[in-house]
Amino acid sequence: MEMVIVAPPAPGRLEDLRRRFFATPLQAVVSLACLTIMVFLVWKLLNWAVFSAVFTTSGGPEACQATAGACWSVIAARWRIIFFGLYPYEEQWRSALACVAVVVMTVLSCIPAFWTGRRIALVWGAGTGLFYLLMKGGVLGLAHVGEEAWGGLALTLFIFVTTCLIGFPLAICLALLRRSELPWISRTTGLIIDGIRSLPLISILFTFAVVLPFALPEWLQGDKLYRVILGSALFFSAYQAEIVRGGMQGVATGQEEAAMALGMRYWQRISRILLPQAMRNAMPATINQFVISFKETSLVVIVGFFEILASGNAAYGTGEWRFAYVEVYAFIAFIYFIFVFSLSRYGAFLERRMSVSER
Repeated sequence: MEMVIVAPPAPGRLEDLRRRFFATPLQAVVSLACLTIMVFLVWKLLNWAVFSAVFTTSGGPEACQATAGACWSVIAARWRIIFFGLYPYEEQWRSALACVAVVVMTVLSCIPAFWTGRRIALVWGAGTGLFYLLMKGGVLGLAHVGEEAWGGLALTLFIFVTTCLIGFPLAICLALLRRSELPWISRTTGLIIDGIRSLPLISILFTFAVVLPFALPEWLQGDKLYRVILGSALFFSAYQAEIVRGGMQGVATGQEEAAMALGMRYWQRISRILLPQAMRNAMPATINQFVISFKETSLVVIVGFFEILASGNAAYGTGEWRFAYVEVYAFIAFIYFIFVFSLSRYGAFLERRMSVSER
């Protein structure tokens, strides 16, 4: 007779918790102390943010100063400044629709049914064009609004989207040039990438916004906003190029050699063999780079743009709401969290999908 070895049953959830946190008396004391501190901190936060908070604007700033809780009245009273910045009051519906257009464009880009070159180009072209039409105006009966009046969430999304739209293809080109077999091309590209990465983003933004116009003829200068976006895209492309190149190095050389043996041309090998696998390898770092780029849009305030963080500063900058700066920053942090968390979750979805597809 053959002996059948039966594995012991897996411990239940309570038993697993006991083994993890209450295995010894010392562990039990430490676990209870940490749990007590966590409960205390959560209660204090909920009491400040919810139970003792003021949500209505009926009592004005005085009602907030009379309580120890959060003053969410500042959000109810100043939300237009936070979301729209300097954009004309009567035209702010256009800024709201422009934000919706960007969100819809991004969501459609994340759906696998749109993952073809033609459909992605159509979605991004239509979304970016609609955004620019709504924000800029000047046609179809829409009043003209110059870029200097753009602000709030719409400006943050516009800078982020255009930075990625310009920087990502440029990053792929730089990565391909750096792995060129011609030394003068690969070394020159490497020098450009390392030179850009050695500079802080603030200095690049300041150079493109303030210094560059002195070195260019007037007809080539363009608007300051687009110069800043170009500088941000170059900074993004330098970091993303190294991420893509690292993903390419993770592809087995035998695959490219097999493609050459089959008679595939250079661009066929790149587009069908190398890049798909390289992007799969580089996906976690790429999502992280997108997250960093979204948060770095706040740096444009240094060169005079009224993005959402600067709009938040203006929201509590008046004398009557100056005490409520914590609530304003908490609200803006929540907005950043929504976008960053959505990016990270979508990145996790892509990783699961790609790991299944390669099995």
